[in-house]
Amino acid sequence: MTTNVTVNGKKTVCRSDDDTPLLWVLRDELGLTGTKFGCGAALCGACTVMLDGEAVRSCQLPVSAANDKHVHTVESLSVDNSHALQRAWIAHDVPQCGYCQSGQLMSAAALLARNKNPSDDEIDQAMSGNLCRCGTYSRIRAAIKSAAADLRKST
Repeated sequence: MTTNVTVNGKKTVCRSDDDTPLLWVLRDELGLTGTKFGCGAALCGACTVMLDGEAVRSCQLPVSAANDKHVHTVESLSVDNSHALQRAWIAHDVPQCGYCQSGQLMSAAALLARNKNPSDDEIDQAMSGNLCRCGTYSRIRAAIKSAAADLRKST
């Protein structure tokens, strides 16, 4: 079967079986390895991407569910760390091991796409499905608040 999906702004025809998890299509078929495999059960958030603007877990989402939709991966933020979230992540020293970071960034991007001034509770709720084994949650929240402030200035 084929699935037509727009990935990071580029129309793509995926040739994987309809029930193949989107994660593996992104990584293996399209070569976008920024999205990580964590638990495989949609519990940790490492595989988070945006599907039509909503944060979703790609490890459990069949590629057929993305047919005629828009997918954004961490690679869509920027290649030079110029996105407000990437700059804030660096400024607040968020990454340690880095494994969860692509999922964290995509959940944060989905939040800021719909709410440019989130409260701590809104941030915590939006990020609650993303696990960080290094425990940088307070730095993640601070980085999201900084990025939100930058985004509000630029609009």
